[in-house]
This record gives sequence, structure tokens and C-alpha cells, in this order.
Amino acid sequence: MHKEITVAMNKIYYLASCDTCRKIIKSLPKDHNLAFHDIKQNPITIEELEQMRELSGSYEALFSKKAQLYKSMDLKNKSLTEADFKKYILEHYTFLSRPVFIINGKIYIGNSQQNMHQVMLALANV
Repeated sequence: MHKEITVAMNKIYYLASCDTCRKIIKSLPKDHNLAFHDIKQNPITIEELEQMRELSGSYEALFSKKAQLYKSMDLKNKSLTEADFKKYILEHYTFLSRPVFIINGKIYIGNSQQNMHQVMLALANV
């Protein structure tokens, strides 16, 4: 009898309707071997969010303050706690800063040029 070790798949959490996400996906190396997770079609689970928080250190790091709902709900004038960030991300996909890459156990959040450079380096070493 032998046990199989399951290796967590490298993944990208993205929004298919987001132009920036689509542009980033097109720029990925052809042999990237990433699992794609469209957060609108397939909302993230509490377990997935917990894993992201563990890797990033906080829910706030995963939270998008650029989201239109952030402005329309006037959240910028509220003192949000970690519990609030978690609740909002789980309630509506738009609050997840995207894309989120998990590659070899490391997390890369957002679409900044520096972050995308790190993603490309990580994918080159997969």
C-alpha cells in the first residue's frame, strides 16, 4: 500500500470579463501549466480564501480598494477590520484584488508591473 502525495496545483484566480486579466493571461508563457479559476463563474470558497490569507498574511492584502462597490458602498470612509475584508471578499467577487496567482506555494496579488515580473520569473522556474 502506498500513499499518494497531492501537490497543490499552481493556480490563477481571475475575472474573465476583466480586460487586464485577459491581457495578463495572453502574456503568460505557453507552457505555464496553471489551473484557471474564474471567480465570477466559480466563486472562491472559504477554504480557498483561507489559503490565500495564509500565504499573503492578511485579508486586507487580498482586498481590492479599486472595486466600484468599494466606492459606491462608501467603504473607504469606514474602518474595516480583517473580518470585514473577509466578509466582503466572500460576498462579492469584485472585492478580490486580481489576478491572484499561487505558484509553488507563493502568492502573487494584483496586476502591478513588479508583481507580474515576479509571476513570470516564478513560472519560468516551475
